[in-house]
Order: sequence, then structure tokens, then C-alpha cells
Amino acid sequence: MAISNLLSPISPLGLSNKHLQAPFLFSARYQSFLGINTLAKESRTPVTQRRNFIPRSKGSNSADAPDRLISAVCYFYPFFDGIQYGKYVITQFTPIQTLIQPLVPAIKVFKSFPFNGFLVFLTLYFVVVRNPNFSKYVRFNTMQAIVLDVLLIFPDLLERTFNPRDGLGLDLMMSLDSTVFLFLLVCLIYGSSSCLLGQVPRLPIVAEAADRQVL
Repeated sequence: MAISNLLSPISPLGLSNKHLQAPFLFSARYQSFLGINTLAKESRTPVTQRRNFIPRSKGSNSADAPDRLISAVCYFYPFFDGIQYGKYVITQFTPIQTLIQPLVPAIKVFKSFPFNGFLVFLTLYFVVVRNPNFSKYVRFNTMQAIVLDVLLIFPDLLERTFNPRDGLGLDLMMSLDSTVFLFLLVCLIYGSSSCLLGQVPRLPIVAEAADRQVL
């Protein structure tokens, strides 16, 4: 009986049926209409946000050709300033001599005046790093080169403090100097090549310090 009642045709509507069913149908239709509008608004909201978003290929953080070149050249500064730590490695390994030979004229100019290193430091820091006209890419790489050069104070202090002439002390000092030089050489090759390719080199030890200064 219950199934037959459900499947039986609807009886003609009277006043009572209209008063009972109309609010229900209205409310259901109204709720569904509100639901559709809400979904439509929600679906339209991210579309408008995406349209407002304009990706920029060039800006304060872009790495165009001049930025890459300037950043690559900056990594020669700590290498030139610490070239003296390679006095043992350069004399023992011919490939390294061949690699550095084209840089000898520039190294001689850099070392010709005692305060050249300090002047270059001031120029890079105040003219490049603190200058918002340069992109963040250039300022970050320049700051990495500066921090790397500042770290050369520590092996210099060790040499001036101990200055061994022979024995185990001399062997340790030779190992320290060679390690510092090879580290500078790797940083030069990695940093300059990455900049020329438009990538961001992050050197160990110095990258976080450079981040804090550039922000």
C-alpha cells in the first residue's frame, strides 16, 4: 500500500495543499538558487585573483646579461686577495699554473698597491651592495664575495701568530694555505660560472651571511 501510494499520480491540488507545499518548494528552490550563486561566486573569486596576478620576467631580482657579468667578476676579488695562499700548490701542480697564467696581469695590478683590497671592499659594499639601483641578484653575489674575502682574516692571523719555519708546524701551515687556496679557486669557478649561466650560487659558510645583509 505504501509503495502504491508513492507511485500513484498526484491528486489535484487544493488550497490546503498549495499553502503546505508552496513554502517548501519556494524555500528549496531559494536555497538551491543561493547555493548556485555561492558556488558561482566562489568559483569566480580565484579567477579574478589569477587575472590580477602578472608574472614578471624582469624586475628587481632578474638576472639579465649585465647582472650576470657584474656578479661573475665580483668573485675574482677574494681570489686575487688570497692568491698568496697558493704559493705551495701553484709551484707543485702545472695544470693550476696554466689555469692561473691568464690572470697574472690582473693579479699584479691588484697587488701593486697595498690598499687596493680595502678600496675594492669599500667600493663593492657601498656602491653595489647598498645601492638599490642594482638588482638583488647582483647585490647578493657581491656580498658573498665580500664575506668570502673577510674570512681570509683568520688564516692570515694564524700565519702571523705562529709562522713556523720547519717541522710539523710548517707542514700544517702548508696544508692550511693549500686548503684555503683551493677553496677560493673552487668558489671562483663555481660562483662565476653559475652567474654567467644565470643561476644563483650559494657558497658554503658565506651564503647565509650574504642573505642577511642583502635583505
